[in-house]
Amino acid sequence: MLVGTRHTGIVVSDIELSLEFFIGIGYRVVSREVESGLTVSKIVGIPEVRIDIAKLRAPDESMIELLQYLSHPDLGEAYSQPANKLGCSHIALTVKSIDHVSRKIVELGGSLVDEPVLSVNGAVLVCYCHSPFGVLMELVEEIQN
Repeated sequence: MLVGTRHTGIVVSDIELSLEFFIGIGYRVVSREVESGLTVSKIVGIPEVRIDIAKLRAPDESMIELLQYLSHPDLGEAYSQPANKLGCSHIALTVKSIDHVSRKIVELGGSLVDEPVLSVNGAVLVCYCHSPFGVLMELVEEIQN
């Protein structure tokens, strides 16, 4: 049976810029290595693959994994995913100050879909934003009663 979510993987075209972005909003790097070989190729289904992988932790210990495919890069352009695109939609981040984090995301080259709004049930402030490399993120600030 399911134990928990281990991490969320995000494929990026520039791991250094991506690290700068995620460190800038509060993640910390816990490991960084280039992986290759038969085992990795079997896992991802790409022969003779080489991947630069960085694992980052949030203050609550949840993790994201940034992957830059060195041997088989996707040569397409990153673009801001719409919320209704089939597949993995977005990552949701709980933040202490939605105004502070949304400003920081814009400062680091990202963009806001719209300004934060109060949720229908009045429990949280919420907004969607995009990282500079197109990942859709939901920022959530819990309202203290």
